[in-house]
Amino acid sequence: MNRKRLNVGLVGLGEVAQVIHLPVLQSLPEQFRIAALCDISPGLVERLGRQYQVADLYTDMNELVKQEDLDVVFVLNSDEYHAECAIAAANQGKHVFIEKPMCLTHSEADAIMEARDRNNVKIMVGYMRRYAASFAEAVKEIGGFDRITYARVRDIIGPNSYFIRQTSRTVSFDDIPEAAMADRKARAERLGAEATGLKPDSPLIPVYRLLCGLGSHDLSAMREALGMPEGVIGAKVSRNDGCIFLNAILDYGDFSVTYETGIDRQGRFDAHVEVYSSRKSVKVQYDTPYIRHLPTMLHIHETEGEAYKETVIRPTFTDPYTLELKYLHDVITGDREPKTTPEDYKQDLVIFNMIIDALKRQGDV
Repeated sequence: MNRKRLNVGLVGLGEVAQVIHLPVLQSLPEQFRIAALCDISPGLVERLGRQYQVADLYTDMNELVKQEDLDVVFVLNSDEYHAECAIAAANQGKHVFIEKPMCLTHSEADAIMEARDRNNVKIMVGYMRRYAASFAEAVKEIGGFDRITYARVRDIIGPNSYFIRQTSRTVSFDDIPEAAMADRKARAERLGAEATGLKPDSPLIPVYRLLCGLGSHDLSAMREALGMPEGVIGAKVSRNDGCIFLNAILDYGDFSVTYETGIDRQGRFDAHVEVYSSRKSVKVQYDTPYIRHLPTMLHIHETEGEAYKETVIRPTFTDPYTLELKYLHDVITGDREPKTTPEDYKQDLVIFNMIIDALKRQGDV
């Protein structure tokens, strides 16, 4: 097996980088070395450079991707810039790990794939829930079903800050240029309108962004377990007391999937995929990823004759992010194709639009 240690450059040093990616990379010293950091906040780059003893620091990602010794660039910044950063890295011959959502539009996805193919690099999308050991076991179990009768996908969470504040220390600085903040707002409006065909001030644009963010985890996992839906029968958004919830019924021909997601102000995290057959059901229960090593559990309920049995399995305490980055190392050093490719992600864009189209039919535009 190729044991090459990969030099990593990180673009975007916000909460997910500080709580997840930097500590996980540091915990895998045989596979990765943190070799460069980039963020538009000069204070943040300087602080984390000291903390992780990284000398090569940047506030412009176009300079980071030119660093010759980098093997892979992690794109962790705001998703309006994901495509631009991934393409810039690929054009410098760097492999790319890009956090979900990979991008916001089909045209961006196509441009990322073109840059990957032209430069002969690997690009892997960060869908860590699909690398959880419990999820991998669940997919095997579901594959053994004679027939699926129903499925449910749920992701209702409280603010990420609730978990981060109590368990991690993150830093931020009030030094982001106003021009950068204005550019992000303008990009968000332009890309949201392009993706949905709606006006930038449509109330469905925030719903689309919810799907790209929180929803992409769930719908991607659903696809791996069940395949693509034929369509969306109906959908409904509710907005009350500063909270947003979305329900949709997805059509799989012989069965349907109930999808429900939302963000409120409760300090809990309830995310699962549950698939039913006539005598057996399989459920993957996720907990917040912002507290590492909380186990992802597999629940199996089955009836044989007169006996009903419930089984709870914890395959490992190793968190999905660590499993994902070990897989990334194998992809790059072993010249493997990742399962979470840009083509794979593009299928989620199709589902997002199915749901938005169903909401348009309700007149909530």
